Amino acid sequence: RDPRPRAGQVLSQAVLARPADSTNRDSLDMIERCICLVCLDAPGGMELSDTNRALQLLHGGGCSKNGANRWYDKSLQFVVGRDGTCGVVCEHSPFDGIVLVQCTEHLLKHMVKTSKKMVRADSVSELPAPRRLRWKCSPEIQGLLASSAEKLQQIVKNLDFTVYKFDNYGKTFIKQQKCSPDAFIQVALQLAFYRLHGKLVPTYESASIRRFHEGRVDNIRSATPEALRFVKAIADHHTAAVPDSEKLLLLKDAIRAQTEYTAITGMAIDNHLLGLRELAREMCKELPEMFTDETYLMSNRFVLSTSQVPTTMEMFCCYGPVVPNGYGACYNPQPENILFCISSFHNCKETSSTKFAKAVEESLLEMRRLCSLPLSATAKPPATKEKVTRPSQGHQP
Repeated sequence: RDPRPRAGQVLSQAVLARPADSTNRDSLDMIERCICLVCLDAPGGMELSDTNRALQLLHGGGCSKNGANRWYDKSLQFVVGRDGTCGVVCEHSPFDGIVLVQCTEHLLKHMVKTSKKMVRADSVSELPAPRRLRWKCSPEIQGLLASSAEKLQQIVKNLDFTVYKFDNYGKTFIKQQKCSPDAFIQVALQLAFYRLHGKLVPTYESASIRRFHEGRVDNIRSATPEALRFVKAIADHHTAAVPDSEKLLLLKDAIRAQTEYTAITGMAIDNHLLGLRELAREMCKELPEMFTDETYLMSNRFVLSTSQVPTTMEMFCCYGPVVPNGYGACYNPQPENILFCISSFHNCKETSSTKFAKAVEESLLEMRRLCSLPLSATAKPPATKEKVTRPSQGHQP
């Protein structure tokens, strides 16, 4: 999601600038033609917590550890570490997270079902033997490599990342409230952000539109007016106290609005506007004023970038923020817990992944409290009887 050149791109451009050098050209060609990469990592030297394992997958711990053992331009990198860390690094352009999850779960289930000893397939013998790729690095290329290593170190140090497991309840409890788990969690994320920052911001939640030919994802915009009314009722202490019964109604209204957002049916706005904008780039001398308006630009700066990536196996997904002052929030709802991967940047003084995770916990606990109120506290007052005068037959209302 980051448009800036990555370390692998800098090296690729530098090496490709010398087409006469067959050594570099052949090595690059081998990498470009392969289906995927297998990264054999040295031990990371850290406690094997979910957070540290995720960081090793994302950036390898920097150039002093396994950071140079990646080729981020490749769609799939299977990482296997000597310390037991393993996973997949996905470059997002060719496919989406759900495809990666389905592929990985297929492999894991195949391993579980297969006999204890994996049988060597006959087709393996047809593959050429592994060989070391050779490179000829001029002083200029060495300088680019050193520069890339320095940039990588800066990115690694700047990433503020934590994996948080909320284990008070999971989607079983949420479904008992007759609510969509995804919508419930999205409202909790809105409340968490409002608790920390006193406002809501443009929010991106990926929604699969694979039901359409060549469909990828559209955007569910979770910062709805209904969500704003709910979070204000919970978090605005300067206003008059809102009764719990009204808070619960506002919560249900926010969840309803989130559930009814029609992104997965192709009725959301983002992909349509994107298509119009790109057509305008090709056909118009200047972009229409709408696409240069600050409101449109601001609405596409997704300070809160979220995605539900559920799994049936012991695994989870994570990613970084998409703007300098933003959060990445990937979540995996399970029957009795919810796993959150929260990311931000240290050089933004306004954000903190740890504080955001704590705010998510407080929001989910408050929402459970509201949902668990006794019926007497949430019952609506009886409607007063009113005399209704009906128009006579044939009268036009």
